[in-house]
Amino acid sequence: MSKISPETRARLKTRSLLAHAGRNPEEQFGFVNTPAYRGSTVLYPSAAALRKGHMRFVYGTKGTPTTEALENAWSELSGAAGTVIAPSGLAAITLAIMAAVKAGDHILVTDSAYRPTRNFCEGFLKQMGVETTYFDPYIGSGISALMRANTTAVVVEAPGSQSFEMQDVPAIAAVAHTRNICVIMDNTWATPIFFPPHQRGVDLAIEAGTKYLSGHSDILLGLVSATSEWLPKIRRVADLFAMTPGAEDVFLALRGFRTMELRLREAERQALEMANWLKGRPEVLEVLHPALPGHRGHDIWKRDFLGSSGLFSIILHPAPEAAVDALLDNLELFAMGYSWGGYESLIIPFDCAPYRTATQWKPGGPALRLQIGLEHTDDLKADLERGFAALKKAM
Repeated sequence: MSKISPETRARLKTRSLLAHAGRNPEEQFGFVNTPAYRGSTVLYPSAAALRKGHMRFVYGTKGTPTTEALENAWSELSGAAGTVIAPSGLAAITLAIMAAVKAGDHILVTDSAYRPTRNFCEGFLKQMGVETTYFDPYIGSGISALMRANTTAVVVEAPGSQSFEMQDVPAIAAVAHTRNICVIMDNTWATPIFFPPHQRGVDLAIEAGTKYLSGHSDILLGLVSATSEWLPKIRRVADLFAMTPGAEDVFLALRGFRTMELRLREAERQALEMANWLKGRPEVLEVLHPALPGHRGHDIWKRDFLGSSGLFSIILHPAPEAAVDALLDNLELFAMGYSWGGYESLIIPFDCAPYRTATQWKPGGPALRLQIGLEHTDDLKADLERGFAALKKAM
């Protein structure tokens, strides 16, 4: 077997790229997968090599063959100049933001952002003298009115991971780049398979590898892919913080990488079936899924995205909390948990109203977020019917 040429690699479809990116069997004695390198110390062959520091790997926190394999694979998938890996999705978010700010700066963050992102901005960044302004997710190029002389970053998340508002990322990026402002995106919902971030103007793209990259709810991992301009900056911050991921988690992420598109497309298919079924349920006021016609952000999704994942939300008709709890407590397949992207279906209640500042969250009824796993949809529907019956009985 000859090595894949650059010309062939450039023509590979995503599924083929996922099967081959980040693999160098000739460096691993012919084994297909790069093993989990566990270690801190790297030994130098001579004093001259130690003084020059010209070794490929120098210390565990600076990278291993395992982390390098995942970084290379993710960069190729994302169309990035390079990638850094962090021990969690939130760690990746904090690294990306810290690469773009300093004391006295101002940043803009979508009002629909992942709540721990807001907590980081309101806690650590405020303490360090960085001011945050939240913006309407649908602001588009109108975000220019919120930019200041000291604005250094715009943080987007399309769609929001609970309320599912979309952002016009290319329009926001176009405005931001006229002012040399870094565009940071949490791209966990779509992954680079369904939203190529750097083609759409994103400088630093964040992925919680805990979700679809893992696919099995058994690792914690984050990734930040970067353009050539921003790669040295994010690497510098990553080196300073030395937030090193575990070798086993990186190994499992590489394994999940190979099947990610297959799982993601099945998650998309199942979620769309469930979303359309839920649209017809009398208990459901609204389904929040960008891929459904009628969703406010559907046109943006249709223009910029190549697919959708297994995560969406529903709004129930008004019901007391006790009735919603009865629904949740009577489910047998849908479990309650805060992650997503695995093979199992999950459901959680949520309320954005207490922390929204740029927009008002008035959905019209209780909100539930659903992660559709790989169970048969007939079984998932029957499970929700059981829950809806409990809801009705408790009303």
